[in-house]
Amino acid sequence: MFKKLYDKAIQWSKHRHATKYLAILSFAESSFFPVPPDVMLAPMVLARREKAWYLALITTIASVLGGMLGYAIGFFAFDMIQPWLEGSHYWSKYQLAEQWFKDWGFWAIFIAGFSPIPYKVFTIAGGALSMLFLPFVLASFVGRGLRFFLVAGLLAWGGERFEAKLRQYMDIIGWTVVALIIIGVGVYKFLNP
Repeated sequence: MFKKLYDKAIQWSKHRHATKYLAILSFAESSFFPVPPDVMLAPMVLARREKAWYLALITTIASVLGGMLGYAIGFFAFDMIQPWLEGSHYWSKYQLAEQWFKDWGFWAIFIAGFSPIPYKVFTIAGGALSMLFLPFVLASFVGRGLRFFLVAGLLAWGGERFEAKLRQYMDIIGWTVVALIIIGVGVYKFLNP
């Protein structure tokens, strides 16, 4: 299933309405769709390097708007989706998101916005746990913006050769960043009880 969705996203990146599709994919991924927008953003930046920042901005804005929908789902309809969530492979990730919100609050959504952890799980958890909306939006905008502008900037600068290496090591890079942030927060909490 994921391979087909991934292949479809690559096809969309070459379409004349690709920017609209990128916005739709970015919006949907933040609340319910399983394919991250990076799979469209990367080939679009490679094809039109002069539009890298514009494409990163579109991706960020649409992703944050989708995150607001995820927040609303969690806030208003969590009881309706909870049985489905418990039966899916996302349940353990949702429980992790809940724990991160309890431990780190604002920083949990920031980390989720930048990392390979499914952002949609955190947007729903943010709403279900009634996180303050304005800090949620701010953390989402900064976290998602950093991620998409970094991807667009690196691809515009490094081209196809860099994209191949980035794709090869994307999970390792993402989890390393998450681990460093968690270690940093843990050290901070240990030093400041």
